[in-house]
This record gives sequence, C-alpha cells and structure tokens, in this order.
Amino acid sequence: MNDAFVRQRFDYHVWANNRLLDRLGELPDDVWHAGIPSVFPSISGCFAHIYQTDRLWLAVLEGVPNAEIFPKIPAWQEEAQGRSLPEMRGLLAAAAGDFRNWLRGQSDLTRPLTIEHPRFGRLNTRHADIVEHVVNHGTYHRGNIAAMIRQLGYQGTSTDYVFYLMEKNGGADPAAE
Repeated sequence: MNDAFVRQRFDYHVWANNRLLDRLGELPDDVWHAGIPSVFPSISGCFAHIYQTDRLWLAVLEGVPNAEIFPKIPAWQEEAQGRSLPEMRGLLAAAAGDFRNWLRGQSDLTRPLTIEHPRFGRLNTRHADIVEHVVNHGTYHRGNIAAMIRQLGYQGTSTDYVFYLMEKNGGADPAAE
C-alpha cells in the first residue's frame, strides 16, 4: 500500500458521499429527514454520523490528544444534526478539504501510529490503516443509507469502488444506464 493508493481511497470516500448526496438531491425533500426504522433514525442522521467520525479520525491522525478530541465530539454531533442536505454537503466538503490538506502534508502514510484509548486500550497501527478505516466506515454507512432509500420506496445509486475507478478513468457512468 503506497501513499498514492491511500489518497485515492480517500478520494473514493468523498466521491461516494457526493454521489449519494446527488441522488438524495433528486428525491423529494422529505426523504432527507424522514423517520426510518433502521440503524439510524434518518438518512440525515446517518450522514451526520459519517461527518462526525471523519472529523474524529482526522483529529487522531493529526496527533490531537484524546483530552482535546473527546470534548469536541458533542460539538461535531451538534454541528451536523438536523442540517439540510445542502448544509450537510458543505460540512462534508469542509471536512474532506481538511482531510485532503492533511494527506498532502504526509510523506509516508505507512509510518507507525499508536492510538491510546481509555476504554479500548492501545493500538499499534499505521496512518494508512486509519485512512482505510475512515473509507470502510463510510462505505458501511452508505450501505445503510442505500437500504433506507429503498425502504422509502426509491431507487438508490451505486457507490461501488469499481464505478469510481471507471468514472475516474473515463468509463461509462453506471447511473446513466
């Protein structure tokens, strides 16, 4: 795993979020905040969780101590809860910009990283593994959102990594088919 691949994986994360937000923008406005019996109470709530988690892990990667991160979690949650789709798009874009700025400043994403958590203990890992975790976490919850969209009676959109690669390399847009 090299740095370029790690950066590409994060670009996929941003692409997939935007693709799903674009699809949600095509649906009736009430879909965004609709109450759904699922993992999260609404699609907007699930996106708020993705946002909050992206912010948290970026702080970890930046080396911010837990004593500074933990008090920020409720603020990130508050910042994202109840936002409109355009507002959430803006929050996610700002977080992605901060994440990309951090990524650009890194010369070796495979270097070691030790994370200490008061409840879960110590993890010796690499910066690249945490970026991959952010991507994987987003993929998991975009799957939740896709299911929620279907529960509301609408067709979703594909956010599979292969479609990102196809679009990036000038291939056909799977949504257009």
